Amino acid sequence: MLKKRIIPCLDIRNGRTVKGINFENIRDAGNPIELAEIYADQKADELVFLDITATVEERKTFVKLVDEIAKKINIPFTVGGGISSVEDVKALVNSGADKVSINSSAIRNPNLIGEIAKEFGTQCVVVAIDTNYVNNQWKVYTHGGRNETEIHTFDWAKQAENLGAGEILLTSMVHDGTKSGFSIDVLKRLTETVNIPVIASGGAGKKEHFLDVFTQTGVTAALAASIFHFNEIPVVELKKYLVENNIPVRN
Repeated sequence: MLKKRIIPCLDIRNGRTVKGINFENIRDAGNPIELAEIYADQKADELVFLDITATVEERKTFVKLVDEIAKKINIPFTVGGGISSVEDVKALVNSGADKVSINSSAIRNPNLIGEIAKEFGTQCVVVAIDTNYVNNQWKVYTHGGRNETEIHTFDWAKQAENLGAGEILLTSMVHDGTKSGFSIDVLKRLTETVNIPVIASGGAGKKEHFLDVFTQTGVTAALAASIFHFNEIPVVELKKYLVENNIPVRN
């Protein structure tokens, strides 16, 4: 079995790390540079930085902040928010990003996935999917979970893979911030639909939730925010628990 990855996520608004519940009720969670350093020291496997209002505000990601964080950490770094062209990706890669996460822009222009993959390799392209359960089906949402589309989640994931995505980051809006556990059903179906790595996001509240998602689905990584930001479960402690329960993780 491939070693599973634990990934803290920095949701950024106005230069600060924030966290909400079901994409609403946003509260401050700290300085992103300081948090990034903590996670690197705790041996998190990767770090995800999402500028959550860049698309809505029709602006680019905070490149300067990305650069400052990249200089402080020595783990793979994925950046998303406001990316709409290969030039945007180039600026972020030059600032220290290892991968980019695209969401609304990929829905708007699916060819962007292949354009980025051609320029930087498929391993650089993470397609983020915000999904919600509507009328008995999982639908894709854009603009930070604000806009519902008619696109079916599993169809879009498969299309993204075919276009050159190297990874899918799936956030269940139903579970986001609730600490009630990951959306096992949708993640299980998704990992049976695509052949690229899937990152689970939305709902982590205790160590058992990570064990559940790794044993009951085919995800290769699990992402969380508030439980790490507020030091409810240190990354080191989580990894120790997973090893004790026969889940292979990186040291």
